[in-house]
Amino acid sequence: MHEKTEKKEGFPEASFSSLVLMLATGGLQNLGLIPNPLSKKVEKNIPLARHTIDTLGILKKKTQGNLQGEEEKLIDELLYDLQMKYVKISEEGGESDKSLNG
Repeated sequence: MHEKTEKKEGFPEASFSSLVLMLATGGLQNLGLIPNPLSKKVEKNIPLARHTIDTLGILKKKTQGNLQGEEEKLIDELLYDLQMKYVKISEEGGESDKSLNG
């Protein structure tokens, strides 16, 4: 029943990878690197980006030892990429990166 509903509504399959990708996409949006899909505008919110990155870090710690190889690689790479982008944007905008958890 759920499978037909999900396909009909166009939702991707629920998975750990889709959750990580959803959070990472939100982080990129809040860093002002990609437009909001609803407004089609670039909307920067650095504190929310930091919160999203910290959330991914917590998710990584809480799932450590329970992920498949591809899932672990995905979260590691996305988290690192977001952290580096955050630091660069924070330095450019004068934001502090001291509270960023990694």
